[in-house]
Amino acid sequence: MTALSAPRLVGLTLGFALAMFASASAALASEPVRVRILSYNIHHGEGVDGKVDLERLARVIKATEPDLVALQEVDRNTQRTSKVDQPSEFARLTGMHVFFGWNIPYQGGDYGNAILSKYPIKQTRNHKLPSFYKNEQRGVIEAEIEFPGFQPPLLLLATHLDYRGQSEERPASVKKIAEVVSVSPNRPALLAGDLNDRIGSETLRDFDANWTRVSQEEQPTYPVDKPIRQIDFILTRPAQGWKVLETCVLDEVVASDHRAYFAVLEWQAPQEAASSAKK
Repeated sequence: MTALSAPRLVGLTLGFALAMFASASAALASEPVRVRILSYNIHHGEGVDGKVDLERLARVIKATEPDLVALQEVDRNTQRTSKVDQPSEFARLTGMHVFFGWNIPYQGGDYGNAILSKYPIKQTRNHKLPSFYKNEQRGVIEAEIEFPGFQPPLLLLATHLDYRGQSEERPASVKKIAEVVSVSPNRPALLAGDLNDRIGSETLRDFDANWTRVSQEEQPTYPVDKPIRQIDFILTRPAQGWKVLETCVLDEVVASDHRAYFAVLEWQAPQEAASSAKK
């Protein structure tokens, strides 16, 4: 048997160590990651009792122990809500990071959507959606979340679509959102918000081309007292990789005119993606 030279032995040892490290890293990367997400139309903080109570809403949010929250109908410094910076106040009350995407100026302040995150929010952008009606500009927040276990960062989108019965805006908005995520089709992403349409509608059928609803069964969220239709949704992409562990409509009937929609999800990179990462 030929004895190995010292340099060759060191090289083989180093190579073995690197291979073991790469194997361990790949195994670690493929471990499933759990995500708790809430979507909530907060009606500018006003409950059905006529009271604007952000602390009450914050309690509803915190009760689910969410990692991510998409909020719709959020005021910042408007007269009707006493000039309160609601995004900042929700961040204070929940202890979460916040990003506010304003869409229209309103009563001396701004009105739009917001996201809350347990983890740092990076690379934010508020895309304006197609607008066909005066003073009704809509938007979709796009944000990268530094969520442990995701590389690159998890993509979160949050939106509130037009409410009109025969709205031309909703189909156009779905196309715009598809364009936003088309640049990275295999990147794990979540979309949450008030879509103002029901399962079986053109809007939801269009979303089905690029997204997967966390529940295929209707889970009514509106009106809050006796909900009869679901217009608040959480969607995932890509189709492979996400597993739904739980979905529910929160049993809270005073804090807003919508019920909050909640899901617990699990992400595990598809096998082919994990194999590609090793090469």
